[in-house]
Amino acid sequence: MRQKIDTIDKTEYKEVVNVWEASVRATHHFLKEEDIEYFKPLILNTYLDVAELRCIRNNDNKIVGFIGVAEQNLEMLFIAPEYRGKKIGKELLTYSINNLNVTKVDVNKQNEQAVGFYEHCGFTIVGRSELDSSGKPYPILHMELKND
Repeated sequence: MRQKIDTIDKTEYKEVVNVWEASVRATHHFLKEEDIEYFKPLILNTYLDVAELRCIRNNDNKIVGFIGVAEQNLEMLFIAPEYRGKKIGKELLTYSINNLNVTKVDVNKQNEQAVGFYEHCGFTIVGRSELDSSGKPYPILHMELKND
């Protein structure tokens, strides 16, 4: 079954941040509580505004997964924990590649499931940074889509 990709209205940002937080808590076990609290207002008040956002909704019209894209870079891909493993991430990634020209993604090295997911989807590691974009000590892998 193919999911419908939808746009996100600014009035839905709090719902998006709730999906982000639930997803991060389920997958980013290496983050400290203060890091999650640090990023939460940045996501809400800054990051969502600088990315082109798309989502998939459930039958109740609630956002269950979303992407954010800027300058051919997949900046965000987060899925509500109860919807993981249902091909929503793959659907959103495929959409971002085919419709938003995504060719790059930066991934926390410690998020091994995400690294494996992107490798499975055709991305390769092309570089590494010891600090994340906020200067925090979370190594980042820079990945690019292979040209087949």
